[in-house]
Amino acid sequence: MHMSKRRRRVGMIAVGVATAVVVGGGTAEATPGGPGVVGQVISRATVGDKDYVLRRITIPAGQATGWHFHEGTLYAFVEKGTLSHFDSTCESSGVHPAGDALTEAPGAQNVHIGRNLGTVPLVLDVLYVLPHGAPLSRDAPNPGCDFP
Repeated sequence: MHMSKRRRRVGMIAVGVATAVVVGGGTAEATPGGPGVVGQVISRATVGDKDYVLRRITIPAGQATGWHFHEGTLYAFVEKGTLSHFDSTCESSGVHPAGDALTEAPGAQNVHIGRNLGTVPLVLDVLYVLPHGAPLSRDAPNPGCDFP
């Protein structure tokens, strides 16, 4: 199977599983980053020692998430717009248009930023699989890139 199709399938399966397994309502939570970047928790549940959080993140045109990392794995699906993803080397680690899926590896060694370089809002559906009690993300300093 082609890698892009495989990632898309994994992302859609993860979002589907989250929707089926995770129950309950959520509240809006701010996402570190530029003006207007917001996240809405759709569902959350704890199973064993893992927290599963399904969240919709909207990033206005020209804005970004801010540099950060996660303590668990994330599975994201791009609903609208295009996500430009950069790692701590300041290099692109992927450009993901609507319909694409991606996975973010956990740990402080995986600092990254999501940017919306397009002209329409970027909307992501994200499943966080975190150690119980971990924050959704941890802010990190700009690793020396010439963009925020």
